[in-house]
Amino acid sequence: MAARAYWQGQIRLALVSIPVEIYSATNSSAQVAFHQVHEPSGKRIRYEKVVPGIGPVDTDDIVKGFEISKGNYVLLEQDEIDAVKLESKRTLELVQFVDADEIDILYFEKPYYVVPADELAEEAFIVLREALRRTKKVGLGQLAMRGREYVVSLKPCGRGLVLETLRYADELRKAQSYFREIPDTKPDADLLDLAETLIEKKSAKFDASEFHDRYVDALKGLIEKKSKAKGRKIIEETDEAPRTKSNVIDLMAALKKSVEGGAKARSSDDDDSGAGTKRAKTASTPKKPAAKAASGKSRATKAGAAKPAGGAPARKRA
Repeated sequence: MAARAYWQGQIRLALVSIPVEIYSATNSSAQVAFHQVHEPSGKRIRYEKVVPGIGPVDTDDIVKGFEISKGNYVLLEQDEIDAVKLESKRTLELVQFVDADEIDILYFEKPYYVVPADELAEEAFIVLREALRRTKKVGLGQLAMRGREYVVSLKPCGRGLVLETLRYADELRKAQSYFREIPDTKPDADLLDLAETLIEKKSAKFDASEFHDRYVDALKGLIEKKSKAKGRKIIEETDEAPRTKSNVIDLMAALKKSVEGGAKARSSDDDDSGAGTKRAKTASTPKKPAAKAASGKSRATKAGAAKPAGGAPARKRA
């Protein structure tokens, strides 16, 4: 494996120990990184580590310190920190198993791929993976990585396992302090029906490849333009409407329009993929008999002119 393991150790389940390696599942190189640059010279800004009254210092003279009172520190060498005895530095012990939906999404932090460390570990690794899959459970334990101990979850993923670091309870802010001003009322039934219809029309299987970071794309485009503009300032106009207190004047009308628009979009897609192809073929072939053409038109009407919710008739296509 080309990547370097983020953590090496063993997963322990009762008396069974499985040597594993953990790799980061995320890729930070997809982001656009900026540096601070001194504009007159065009050179990158560098930071020096300095001590007031002394000036720049060597890295070898720097240690970690914990402030116990104003200006007073307990100093620790790195080897002293590394020597702290913590079993979870090398062993992830699975101490509990829960249903996956029992863990609130707010607790999940970052995913990692888990693989067996060698061929000898493969059999036990596969047994654990399949046992988790058949029981539909998630394993929980604690693991020390990069200077802190995490609560982690472990679940099957394809041929391997995925470990996710979880936040501790005291790391999350209470939602009630943010939500208490929201009225505890039931929505209008018709509005709710329209909203549900709109959700159903836009429902599909999740495919992460359909989404990409448009802000990163726009930044890359700006960088490319700027590199060709010989330093000229580039400010692109935006057609975004100014934000008001509420940009939905009539919620019922807006939902109806959204549902109607969704139906039209689907009908248009059907035309592009199916009817459009038929039209192209018709242009180069003799005309079909009128009866068959009428039958095709009837089918297209049934498929595309769905009656929108709320009883309003569908608009005729131009």
